[in-house]
Amino acid sequence: MKTTNYDKEDRNKHLEFIQNAINRMASNSFILKGWSVTLVTGIIALSLTTSTTRFIYLAFIPTLAFWGLDAYYLRQEKLFRELYDYVRAKEIKNIEPFSLNTLIVKDKVGSWLSICFSKCVVYLHLMILLILIVLSIWG
Repeated sequence: MKTTNYDKEDRNKHLEFIQNAINRMASNSFILKGWSVTLVTGIIALSLTTSTTRFIYLAFIPTLAFWGLDAYYLRQEKLFRELYDYVRAKEIKNIEPFSLNTLIVKDKVGSWLSICFSKCVVYLHLMILLILIVLSIWG
């Protein structure tokens, strides 16, 4: 429901809310990358110290899970960036006040699966998977 009291100051506050959501999504993605590397490194270290390769196979599960979560947060970040541009460019009277609903811009962002294979996601997680494959074959 649109209100008539939504003005330029409200739009700036609205844009600030969206920017905060973008920052949270970017932060979550960064933290996930760190956890992924840390956890897999720990599992590899455990595998090497115990001379047991079965731990290497266990590392595939969190690697794939973190890959999917990283893509999820990157997609959410892109959706909020599109929403930011949408709110910034629209006339004030055509904006749903303080809405963080990204459904209105979902067609401008690729699917979760396409984001999984985007450059900024695939390089790190594919490298981790390749290392795990090499270690599981080598071990």
